Parts: sequence; structure tokens; C-alpha cells
Amino acid sequence: MRIVAVVLAAGAGRRIGRPKALLRIGPESFLARAATLLARPGVAEVVAVLGHEAERVRREAGLPPAVAAIVNPDPDEGGMLGSVLAGLGAAEARGASAVLLHPVDHPLTLPETVDRVVAALRAGARVAVPSHEGRRGHPGGFAASTWPALRAAPREAGARAVLAAHPDWIVHVAGDPGCRRGIDTPADYERWVGGVVR
Repeated sequence: MRIVAVVLAAGAGRRIGRPKALLRIGPESFLARAATLLARPGVAEVVAVLGHEAERVRREAGLPPAVAAIVNPDPDEGGMLGSVLAGLGAAEARGASAVLLHPVDHPLTLPETVDRVVAALRAGARVAVPSHEGRRGHPGGFAASTWPALRAAPREAGARAVLAAHPDWIVHVAGDPGCRRGIDTPADYERWVGGVVR
């Protein structure tokens, strides 16, 4: 199985005042942190989907050289699903048979959670998602057999619509608390990362 990981990093970060890809966690940007997190054994390649301020993000994020950056030319059209579809296209072009989808605003996911999602895909799961305390987190793993459903999903619901329509496809794996901690606002950043947004 060839797994390509996709970091979804096209958003403007309006509620936090800047692209979340450029927020810092320790010495790294959120985007560099996500790319490094996803470069686990069993993951063939990492692709970052950029959008708003793409050139600035590419210049300032400190992406590892091995990470391919592609641009969603209209990141506001279709919300995150538009970036998911761009990532699927890039993964398919790279010969993927499964993808990991990870939003850039979840920088606290632990490597062992990624490893469990990868292991579930390799064991035959059509969809593998980490859960913590009964709630789904990230990254989500989607085998190629699910991609037509992702591509047909309503733009406003995105991948959630696929999960709701096909609960029998889902294998839940143990996630860490960080897999659920999305950073959407300055208060989230202060609570989960520490400090203030700069």
C-alpha cells in the first residue's frame, strides 16, 4: 500500500488573524510541524495544500525539502473539501492507494496516533480515524475505494458526510488528546500551545 499524507493548509485563518500554517509551536511553524509529524514509517510522501498567501507560506513556513507543496487556487470555494480534493488529485498522481488527511490547525497530534491510523489502513480499513474520549480526531485515513464518495460529497459537509453515510467503513483507533485539539482562535492558541499569537 502506498500512503500519501496531505496537510490541509489553505485557509486564511481569519479568526486568528493570519494563516494558521504560519503559527508557531516552539521553533516550528504549524505547517512544518504537521509535515514532520506525518512523515512516519509507512507514509511514502507528504503533500501540503496551500491557498491563502501561498507564496508567503511557502517562503516562511520552513517546510522540509521533501514535502511537495501544491496550491488550491480558490481556497474559499468549497471550504476544506476543496483542499481535500486538491490533495486527493496530488496523491493519485503520485500513485497513492490511500491518503492521510490532516488539518494544519491540529499541531498537537502525537506520532503514535498517526502510526495507528497507518496500521489500520495497511490492515484493510477503508477509513481509519483516531478517537479520544468518544470523539473523532485527526489525521483521517482514506483508502482509494472511498475517494469517489469524497469527490461526490456536499461541499458544505465534506468528509464528515462520507463518515456519516458509511459508518461501516470506519475503523476507530486509539487517539491521543491532541488529535482533537484544533487551534481556531487566539484563546485556543493560548490554552493549548501557550503564549499569544504573534
